[in-house]
Amino acid sequence: MINKKILFFICIMVFFTKGFVYAGTVNDDYIIGLGDVLDINVWKENDLTRNAVRVRLDGKITFPLLDDIKAAGKTTIELKKSIENKLGEYLESPSVTVTLIDATSQKFYILGEIMKTGEYPILKNLTVLQAFALAGGFTEWASKKEILLFRYENGVQKKIAINYKDIVKGNFSENIPVKADDIIVVP
Repeated sequence: MINKKILFFICIMVFFTKGFVYAGTVNDDYIIGLGDVLDINVWKENDLTRNAVRVRLDGKITFPLLDDIKAAGKTTIELKKSIENKLGEYLESPSVTVTLIDATSQKFYILGEIMKTGEYPILKNLTVLQAFALAGGFTEWASKKEILLFRYENGVQKKIAINYKDIVKGNFSENIPVKADDIIVVP
């Protein structure tokens, strides 16, 4: 019995720690959205470098020489190329780096019998097990075999059943990635 408790504790700690390693990292596929904060650096052009640029409600950012640039709906790589192309009219071979500082537009929600219900940012490669850890784990009344994840795909809401007890027993097929606007309900 004690071995199962130790194994469970180790699993939770590994996944909990892994969640914090991902904090602040975003994959190249992340789509910039409204309210996200970016650092934009132009190599050897300190006057053009901008820190903590927030994407406005119209999906644009303001940038020296270029005025308004559409940022929402692009990846950081696409925005980098767009800025480089436009700056190319004024500078010879500009080199731009776009870094996502605060990903506020991509969120998931977790509610029910969880310690800290609420809204959480999507972190790189976040799985449901890591989402439980971010939310502080389950309350003592949680029904860990009947968790539901609600997700919109192509305009249709899907309901995905998740059994936490199966995941910690080694059935990782239910430890699926969490996507933007997912709602996890722990009854």
